[in-house]
Amino acid sequence: MTIETAIAPPVGADGKDTPAARYVDALALIERLHRLLLDVIKDEFERLGLLDVNPVQALLLFNIGDNEVTAGELKTRGYYQGSNVSYNLKKLVEAGYMHHQRCEIDRRAVRIRLTEKGLEIRAAVATLFERHAADLDTRGLLPTPEMAQLTNGLRRVERYWTEQIRYIY
Repeated sequence: MTIETAIAPPVGADGKDTPAARYVDALALIERLHRLLLDVIKDEFERLGLLDVNPVQALLLFNIGDNEVTAGELKTRGYYQGSNVSYNLKKLVEAGYMHHQRCEIDRRAVRIRLTEKGLEIRAAVATLFERHAADLDTRGLLPTPEMAQLTNGLRRVERYWTEQIRYIY
């Protein structure tokens, strides 16, 4: 049995395969995938002996990369979705993974960037992602054209949700 044949089609409350049932199934899958991604990062970091950074913090470091941003920009750029960004930033600064300094123009804003130690964490996450992407492609689980199609579909959902938030009122 292949992975594809082991997956049952989504059904709604009426037992039918409907657009709403497919949408709810996709939403649940997106949520599960995010949690699994955090578990994958946690397992990789345990193997590497990187125990002082949690998966959410590792993703934050990965997404910031070489950029210098304010805490507010983290959310608007999609680098961070959690409500406890201040906590994680404080912990990463204290642990030496990030530099922070007050913005010259707006003294209320704090600019952050990764230290060498933070860049090492970013590199570990990048290596993990590169290894997984190559393995998915090599095994034929998600070849490059299908990955591009999936990504394009998810971007359309992202745009749709963004429009729903902006134009709901």
